[in-house]
Amino acid sequence: MRDWTPTLRPDGAARYLQLADSIADGISDGALNHGDRLPPQRKLADRLGIDFTTVSRGYAEAQKRGLVYSRVGRGTFVIGTKPSDHQRELRRHSDVDLTMNLPPEPQDPALLAKMEAGLQTVSANLIDLLRYQSSTGGQVDKEAASTWLSLRGLVPSLDRIAVTPGAHPTILAILMILAKPGDTVLCEDVTYAGVRGICARLGLQLVGLTGDAEGIDPNGLDAAIRSHRPKALYLNPTLNNPTTRTMSLSRRQAVADVIKAHRLPLIEDDAYGFIPPHPPAPLASFAPDLVWHIGGLAKCIGAGLRLAYTVAPDSHAARDLAHQIKLISVMPSPLMMALATRWVTDGTADSIRRFIRQETLARQAIAAQALAPFRFEADPQAFNVWLHLPDGVSRAHVIGRMAGTGIGLMPSDAFTVTGTPTESIRVCLGGQIEQTQLRDAMGLLTYIMSNPI
Repeated sequence: MRDWTPTLRPDGAARYLQLADSIADGISDGALNHGDRLPPQRKLADRLGIDFTTVSRGYAEAQKRGLVYSRVGRGTFVIGTKPSDHQRELRRHSDVDLTMNLPPEPQDPALLAKMEAGLQTVSANLIDLLRYQSSTGGQVDKEAASTWLSLRGLVPSLDRIAVTPGAHPTILAILMILAKPGDTVLCEDVTYAGVRGICARLGLQLVGLTGDAEGIDPNGLDAAIRSHRPKALYLNPTLNNPTTRTMSLSRRQAVADVIKAHRLPLIEDDAYGFIPPHPPAPLASFAPDLVWHIGGLAKCIGAGLRLAYTVAPDSHAARDLAHQIKLISVMPSPLMMALATRWVTDGTADSIRRFIRQETLARQAIAAQALAPFRFEADPQAFNVWLHLPDGVSRAHVIGRMAGTGIGLMPSDAFTVTGTPTESIRVCLGGQIEQTQLRDAMGLLTYIMSNPI
């Protein structure tokens, strides 16, 4: 419907929001019907005398609300009230698990269009992508993985690279190679909740190591190896989940020296390593023959891809990993592999990463301002803050009162390996929440902590 013109209110509200409201009103009063095509964005901008960017943001907001859908090269179309495949797919919007540490979601129309164009290109080979394929990726996918890993300074041979179905099953597969029930695995004393669940399922004893802001204590690691005779060490050294700490370069070298002395395999979960503009070199660069490096894509591109670019210590270990992955999940999704390969090779993945980096900075600034009176750990590039609650305030009370605010909270219990969990919570800043909503939610959080009764 090229002749439809929205009505913008003179009440001072953001014009892009007024545009989305006007689309909703048009659907409600029958001026816009299911399948109608909205005016081209530039034409509507000229007609209304507003910026093209404002119209783009308005259309993006309407799409987020489930009012319209876009097709690259074709335009933006009304969904309306008629049941449609688009509406059914939009139900997935409400299925997001807010307890996960999600990256911010792109909203820029140009970036979204680029992402969708990649998906359309990949779908041209849909039948091929519905077939069984290699359990750890084909040649073209490993070449894309090599390109991506080079951003972290890693240049392994392709026979050491495996494209795996996400960091979580990759950790599971590696531990199935390295350990058997009853064996011990070392990690930070506050660590990724997923590795706790994996070790419990495999019957492995997880022993936490203390440290400081720079990472685990190398002397403590040496003593723990001598005492417990572990089969592996698991570390999340860059923007640790949940503490947000990053192990310093000198500490990485010291830790690498210890594991080399004992020939102890290390699982390096580098989930967040691609986010900071200048992160320390991965531990895999210090001890490549001992380190299993997992470069997950969930945090730096999108969790729905369920992919990781994994580097094994050698080609034999890579074959062992392929065998375990085949047992666990047969293979990574060929469709997701093809999409990731496309996005890496055409630059879309890097654009997404740069957006995530910038948006995370803004969200951390909002959190820092709100939480200034309280004690917390954070990093400008982390997706969360590790909040230590004031005396008299319990984590259960805070989490209960914050339900439905759009931010995910997880208690320290989920991350504590040894000792009694502290009154701390992981406050997630990523996901689909907008900055204004985040600011409101953080305001409520500070009010609850200041007024616990």
